Amino acid sequence: MKLHYAPQSPFARKVRAAAIELGLGGRIDLEYTEVVPGQPNRAYGQSYNPLRKIPALVTDDGITIYDSTVICEYLDDLAGGGILIPQQAPRRWRVLTNHALAQGLCDSVILLRYETWLRPEALRWSSWTDEHWDKINSGLAWFDQNNAELDGSVNIAHLALGSLLGYIDLRWPKNGWRDRFPAVSDWFTKLECRPSFLETRPTDPPSS
Repeated sequence: MKLHYAPQSPFARKVRAAAIELGLGGRIDLEYTEVVPGQPNRAYGQSYNPLRKIPALVTDDGITIYDSTVICEYLDDLAGGGILIPQQAPRRWRVLTNHALAQGLCDSVILLRYETWLRPEALRWSSWTDEHWDKINSGLAWFDQNNAELDGSVNIAHLALGSLLGYIDLRWPKNGWRDRFPAVSDWFTKLECRPSFLETRPTDPPSS
């Protein structure tokens, strides 16, 4: 299998971590693929993902799968099913709802990066960025208050949340979220020691 990815992407990290947790990491080759707003990668869009987003997984059968959630579902099924995504209610719906929250926070943090890195400073919308930070802080507060959801075996929601936190540390190392959300901080400290997160630490690509 081949994964189109970027080493800094929280969405790609979620997939890479999922593969390692499922014992499939050795079956996936990584191919760095650059997709930046304003710099359309039409070749990638035509061949793999018309939305020009990463990650995209090319399976051993030559089928291309995207987005990160669908790829994780595919990998979980490939490994036997019910490992990262519970199959039985009500646990299934709790994990998927937690994942939707963590995934939404990842969406916000990427939009913040684009707004504060790509958009010219004179055109930046401060109230919009403030709103996205408020969403992220609200989401982390929810996980901090409902930290029992962080217990137990690693699931897809944990991978998404951990990928979010790693990205914040990469881009905004002085954010201070650990002081504000101590339960999440303690949990993330343990998660970072797992091979799935040790081997997928986010970094800037060589060309940046």
